[in-house]
Amino acid sequence: MIEINIDPVLVRLGPLMITWHGFFTAVGVLAGIWLATRFAVERGYTEDDIMSIALWSVVGGIIGARLFHVIDAWEYYAADPIAILRVNEGGLAIWGTIVGGPIGGALYAWRNGLSIPRLLDICGLGLILGMAIGRLGDVVNGEHHGSLAVGLPFSVNYTHPQTLGEIGAHVHLAVGYELIWDMLVFAVCAWLLYKRILPRDSMVFTTMIALYSAGRFVVQFYRLDQPFVFGLSQAQFLAFAVGAGALWILVFQWTRASRASADDDLDDDFEDEEDPVPPATTANVGTSGTPSGS
Repeated sequence: MIEINIDPVLVRLGPLMITWHGFFTAVGVLAGIWLATRFAVERGYTEDDIMSIALWSVVGGIIGARLFHVIDAWEYYAADPIAILRVNEGGLAIWGTIVGGPIGGALYAWRNGLSIPRLLDICGLGLILGMAIGRLGDVVNGEHHGSLAVGLPFSVNYTHPQTLGEIGAHVHLAVGYELIWDMLVFAVCAWLLYKRILPRDSMVFTTMIALYSAGRFVVQFYRLDQPFVFGLSQAQFLAFAVGAGALWILVFQWTRASRASADDDLDDDFEDEEDPVPPATTANVGTSGTPSGS
């Protein structure tokens, strides 16, 4: 059993508080931007483009994260609609970040004539890395309660009086499982992008979404969340739906790429089979100046 006895608040300066959640969220955003910038510059983009895309993505991610959370907890916000605007009190859904962030960045890319599929691959790596780092704050705070795990050697027990976790309960560290999975997804997708294995732009991003969704669907079985539909939580239902959609898109993209490659090979075969015209020589040119046998 692992005991976590850490104050969720990192620094208190009068009324100002910096929490571990906020700290690691900021570190994750900065690390994601730094990584995306490095990959983008190697592929001919400017740092200014990536910084602008990052700004649009962060704004889109915050809006999406808040919107998804409000939908998930609509009964609470329906009774107090003004609370929707109190973002400082918490309440952000990671799926909203995954949806809203890329939409915000894509809007900037579209307005400036940049390749959206290629930028999705690059910035997607920054997104998954930032998500993994941000989960460290959830681990410290005890957010997103895990299910009971009595007798499990790697279960966790939150003991600090201010923790957001369940004091005294031995639970699964579900957000820790997700953190590990996020890093594995990041490693796989970084390798795919670096080696340029996949035949079409945006396939690395789609692979990232498919892998993340599969892991998140499984991890949700170890979290205590309210049922949303069909007995699944909102995050689990979205993981299934988005993962299935991403897998279909991957198969479609791969099929299109394979068909295009086959058509190119067929065109090359036709070109190779064409008989070259022999050069004019005294052996095949008649006295009239025209090739004999014409």
